[in-house]
Amino acid sequence: MIPIGYTFVYSFNDSLKSNITWRGFTFDKWLNVCNVQNGAVCQAFGNSLFIGAVATVAATTLGTMIAIAIVRYRFKFRSQTSLLLFLPMATPEVVLGAGLAAQFLSLGVPKDMLTIILAHTMFCISFVVVTVKARVASLDPALEEAGRDLYGSAWQVFARITFPLLLPGILAAALLSFALSFDDFIITNFNSGAVTTFPKYIYISAARGIPAEANVLASAVFILALVVVVTVQVSGAAKARRLAKLS
Repeated sequence: MIPIGYTFVYSFNDSLKSNITWRGFTFDKWLNVCNVQNGAVCQAFGNSLFIGAVATVAATTLGTMIAIAIVRYRFKFRSQTSLLLFLPMATPEVVLGAGLAAQFLSLGVPKDMLTIILAHTMFCISFVVVTVKARVASLDPALEEAGRDLYGSAWQVFARITFPLLLPGILAAALLSFALSFDDFIITNFNSGAVTTFPKYIYISAARGIPAEANVLASAVFILALVVVVTVQVSGAAKARRLAKLS
């Protein structure tokens, strides 16, 4: 926790170009976070948010469909497909990044925001499939059969029974995908071209001293994640107490 504490404390440092030496306490960095380097840090942060959101939606959608297909259906090369989906999780990121960069280069695809999104979607799909697959495997098929017995169409059964039951696993997979995409540096650095994401900005800035504004954004993300986790835990505990009283 010491590096996290250091990041938070030095987000209030009255620094100039470098944020290594403590020069005094100020709220100015929090109030004017986008003023450094003509808003470069905020632009990089916005790029990471956009890439993470798009890659998460794409990976979660494709990964959920793949997980349902692998668990519920029998088809040719099913076991081989499952093996291939696990390979990106076991492959070092530097290998994935270099391989994708070479592939984009051979296809003549310019490296920009699109190549980053494609790369992030590719490696996030595996994590989505693993997460949702466990949820699909635990789903009782009798519930869907009951829906069909009540004359529900295939879409109605999926929308009213299957999807709500899978939703916790899908949301968990989406949050994991976003965290992986937002935090990624190695694969992004190979396939980003001139586009700068927040991790890439931090890496480039480290040579001359990371500005306090970067600490502000990092601290804000950490605080937001902490608030979300605490809120979910508290609401879950409150719901459990209400159910206990009812029973």
